[in-house]
Amino acid sequence: MAEHESLEFGKADFVLLDNVSLEEFMANLKLRFEKGRIYTYIGEVVVSVNPYRAMNIYGRDTIEQYKGRELYERPPHLFAIADAAYKAMKRRNKDTCIVISGESGAGKTEASKYIMQYIAAITNPSQRAEVERVKNMLLKSNCVLEAFGNAKTNRNDNSSRFGKYMDINFDFKGDPIGGHINNYLLEKSRVIFQQEGERSFHSFYQLVKGAPDAQLRSLHIQRDPTAYTYIKVGGQIKSSINDSADLKAVTDAMKVIGFTTEEIQTVYKILATILHLGNLKFGSDGDVTLIENSKLVSILGDLLSTKDENVEKALLYRTVATGRDVIDKQHTHQEASYGRDALAKAIYERLFCWIVGRINDIIEVKNYDVRVHGKNTVIGVLDIYGFEIFQNNSFEQFCINYCNEKLQQLFIQLVLKQEQEEYQREGIPWKHIDYFNNQIIVDLVEQQHKGIFAVLDEACMNVGKVTDEMFLQALNGKLAKHAHYTSRKLSPTDKNLEFDRDFRIRHYAGDVAYSVVGFIDKNKDTLFQDFKRLLYNSSNPVLKAMWPEGKLSITEVTKRPLTAATLFKNSMISLVENLASKEPYYVRCIKPNEVKSPLLFEHERCKHQVEYLGLLENVRVRRAGFANRQIYPRFLQRYKMISEFTWPNHDLPSDKEAVKRLLQGCGFEHDVAYGKTKVFIRTPRTIFSLEEQRAEMVKRIVLFLQKVWRGTLARMHYRRMRAALIIIRAYRRYKVKSYIREVNRRFRNVRGMKDHGKHVKWPTPPKVLRKFEEALRNIYNRWWAWTLIKDLSPEQLVQIRAKVATLECLKGQRADLGLQRAWEGNYLVSKKDSPGTASSFTLISSDLQRKDKFMRVLFSCNVRKINRFNKAEDRALLITDRHLYKMDPVKQYKPMKSIPLYNVNIYLFDTISCIHTEAEYDCHDKLLIL
Repeated sequence: MAEHESLEFGKADFVLLDNVSLEEFMANLKLRFEKGRIYTYIGEVVVSVNPYRAMNIYGRDTIEQYKGRELYERPPHLFAIADAAYKAMKRRNKDTCIVISGESGAGKTEASKYIMQYIAAITNPSQRAEVERVKNMLLKSNCVLEAFGNAKTNRNDNSSRFGKYMDINFDFKGDPIGGHINNYLLEKSRVIFQQEGERSFHSFYQLVKGAPDAQLRSLHIQRDPTAYTYIKVGGQIKSSINDSADLKAVTDAMKVIGFTTEEIQTVYKILATILHLGNLKFGSDGDVTLIENSKLVSILGDLLSTKDENVEKALLYRTVATGRDVIDKQHTHQEASYGRDALAKAIYERLFCWIVGRINDIIEVKNYDVRVHGKNTVIGVLDIYGFEIFQNNSFEQFCINYCNEKLQQLFIQLVLKQEQEEYQREGIPWKHIDYFNNQIIVDLVEQQHKGIFAVLDEACMNVGKVTDEMFLQALNGKLAKHAHYTSRKLSPTDKNLEFDRDFRIRHYAGDVAYSVVGFIDKNKDTLFQDFKRLLYNSSNPVLKAMWPEGKLSITEVTKRPLTAATLFKNSMISLVENLASKEPYYVRCIKPNEVKSPLLFEHERCKHQVEYLGLLENVRVRRAGFANRQIYPRFLQRYKMISEFTWPNHDLPSDKEAVKRLLQGCGFEHDVAYGKTKVFIRTPRTIFSLEEQRAEMVKRIVLFLQKVWRGTLARMHYRRMRAALIIIRAYRRYKVKSYIREVNRRFRNVRGMKDHGKHVKWPTPPKVLRKFEEALRNIYNRWWAWTLIKDLSPEQLVQIRAKVATLECLKGQRADLGLQRAWEGNYLVSKKDSPGTASSFTLISSDLQRKDKFMRVLFSCNVRKINRFNKAEDRALLITDRHLYKMDPVKQYKPMKSIPLYNVNIYLFDTISCIHTEAEYDCHDKLLIL
């Protein structure tokens, strides 16, 4: 069962619907689409609805969520089915396949890409270069095949116009080592005709719009799609497709895969040839058919590397052998046009098959020895067209719908077979299931001698002119009593069918009316032998190799070639046999609307697809016995918390006994059966009840785990913090001790040093000791100063104190403070400063001391006074403890002015002093030069 999603998203598995009905199925499908859940399970089948928008569910993170997980452990997804197929292949050494089906525009091609992307992402964990090369080539092959096999249709911008089955080979380690591609029923009629609003194959538009100018000139191609008849309809469409960028991507991919430059050039020459063929016009001159634009013949001859006259002859004549004679029969205008179109279709089909074959040559497993390398296992991916019902259904739709009948038959048979085998393995009684067996329809188409293909081939082999109406008459004659076949002749009252044109088949997906117009020609698929010889005789070796049957002489008798219907029938039988030998997984794609809207869910359109894909029948088959089954260990792992006997671990003899005890405790023993390795649960209600109980217990368990875990985290955090604190403390102690030891080592012998350790560099302290270091430096500086002054006399101490005070006051204001000499103070008394005037100054200062009663002289010296008029004069300055005196040295130091010291402010600027007086003494500053 898928991971339990909220009911707001609907049921993740259709098997779990309360009532299996089309209405409930559609309601659940619509709900999930509207909620953005594009994938839903039917057991092990994925139902995919095209979202028509980019979804962020395919990235690396999503891949990791699904890697190695069981289907029911995660929400439904393509990655889950891809992982299940990969695990089955790797664990059980069994070949598997993934069948992707749905109508055009349902998302089959994108689904196959995502599956390939997932397989590439989960393999080769050791990054072996050879495996990476193989993976890259397998992924790049998609790009090339899309260019040459896909086209824009009214339903889909990138519609696959062929069926593709790819085998991916893995070695014993589960890494991809090669692959092989089979293609089915390329829609080659698209080469020459497209419906309104559609395009031909992408490759033509990529060439015309994206090729360099030089290459286009060499191919004689114009950069205008509307200039070419075959692609004119598509060339007029405005599209979001970037053909130029796509051409570069395709060319690069071909180079990566291993196509040579010559091969790539030949591919584009063939595309150009087809475009020029479409522009060929035939005219008539009496009974003679002519080519009107003969210049194109020489261009075709150049592109096909053959002679112009051979090209012209092949287009206008047909060589016929009558006994021993060989004659050239001229075409009529109609035959020439038919031959031209047949050549264009055949060349493109042969080109496409050659590209597929070339890719296979490169990616196939080489030099693989089972005895040395182990068993080679395979995962197959089938991207095949879905059931088609158009307004006008022709031969192509008939073949496609036959293919779907075959695959639906295989699908039901394998699902029933798997169910039955599983029941037998587990010892559970098997209950017969009624279902619609479409073998009767398959036989209607392919039965020998009686089937529609046999009647068609018989009509094509008849001699003479055989028409589509004659073929329809033969069908009416042989199948008149068949319950699933009718025509207007057999049902005259059915006015939906035209006389001599339509027949109807009752398919498992619904009734489809087919028009027989063109059945004979499309089945014959006639290409004149002249064209095959023309292409075989080309001097281009690549082109020559594509047409090996051209080497036959016109007179050689050959077997009648198989018809298109027989070839397709044989390929389908081979495909079904191949798929039946593998363990299948299914992806059913649904197209929600016709307008490519991400919001619109067209009920009737989706209902029709659900019916013809047989999805409801698939649910009934899955639900007929037991809706859900799981192995005992997995069941216990998911639900063991519900019972006290199994949580957290049981002590019963086996997991089977533990599961029995758990289900008995819940009261579900009447709704289950016990197999050898699995428990089988009959109704979805039991699953939902188990899921509800589990969800309730998970909440409690989560709360308990949160509590325990939060407590654990808190204790861990506390222990870490405590340990960190202890470490920090120990580290701090260590740093402190280390610092103190280092200081002690460096300053241990400072007493005996000449400078008492002044030259010693202090160690860098730890942050915590920075203030301590400042205090320690102060202590050291005080000790160092003490050692200098401890032996000085009192007079020297006075000088020292004065110098220190001066230094603090004038630090930074005067370059030389005279700290290296003795300071006199009273310089005018000093004999050495002014020997001639000392006695005169001494007498004057003594008189002033008696008069003004000052205690001592603080300072005296000769100065230069500069007044307000910038006039300089010599003066003497005497400063006592009470007054400042200005004297005239010329007049024996006669006092000129006496100012009380408290009225004086002195400002010093290096050797210049500014004396500012206040009050009544002076209102001006005096500038003195000392």
